[in-house]
Amino acid sequence: MNRLIQEKLQELASYASLSKEQNKPEIKYKCETCKDHGIILKGEQAVVCSCMKQKSINNKFKHANIGAQIQNANFTNFNLSFYPDTNNDENGNPNYRQIAQITLNAAKQFAEDIANNKKSKGLLITGPVGSGKTFLAAAIANYLITKDKQVLFVVVPDLLDEIRSTYQKQSEEVTELLLTESAREAEILILDDLGVHNYTEWTINKLYSIINYRANNELPLVVTTNLDMLQLEKCLGERMTSRLLQLCQLHRLIVDLDIRHQLYLKQAKI
Repeated sequence: MNRLIQEKLQELASYASLSKEQNKPEIKYKCETCKDHGIILKGEQAVVCSCMKQKSINNKFKHANIGAQIQNANFTNFNLSFYPDTNNDENGNPNYRQIAQITLNAAKQFAEDIANNKKSKGLLITGPVGSGKTFLAAAIANYLITKDKQVLFVVVPDLLDEIRSTYQKQSEEVTELLLTESAREAEILILDDLGVHNYTEWTINKLYSIINYRANNELPLVVTTNLDMLQLEKCLGERMTSRLLQLCQLHRLIVDLDIRHQLYLKQAKI
């Protein structure tokens, strides 16, 4: 009799547990993979979930080597007065200010399209040092961040140095694969200062793997470079430039004088 009572009690406890489980409110997790624990099991091994890795890398690179002034960059304070509005071109081509306005409009349109989940070709912004390329790229990034988009802002030489440093550090937290995958898979990737580096076959292959992945998966890309297209092709090769043109609209910012120099002269009232 005692055995029958014990079995009944166990049966009732099982029903109560099942009922309690069924009546639990549905929990919404930010990451369904790890249920917000940050760790997942692969076989018998516990590993860090990709959501934690991505968060770490984004925090590391979102405003890499960009000062406070650029972190506050937006479309409103992109100052067109830095670009001369005189036109000495006999063929009637746009002057520097008109070109800058066209580039600004393209940046705004790209940002709005991405914010509204529309397919949009990326931007390849070329121009000399101090022409406002990084400022405009940062304005795009800051706008999209306010729209809850995942933006990865990477200064290219820094990224390549970080990848190279993983060979010496052999860190389990930041690996070459993690760095390259983060750049490949970011919702929106901004590569700043492409071309400011002594490129080797190794660095070109690393960059190509990122750009090629994004081209194949139609992922948005913004690139700034001091090089024109002929210089870019000579530096990075035809294969890379072809992929960039597949992904991006080409725009160029031109100034008579480095904007930083213009600001210095203005502050010094020279």
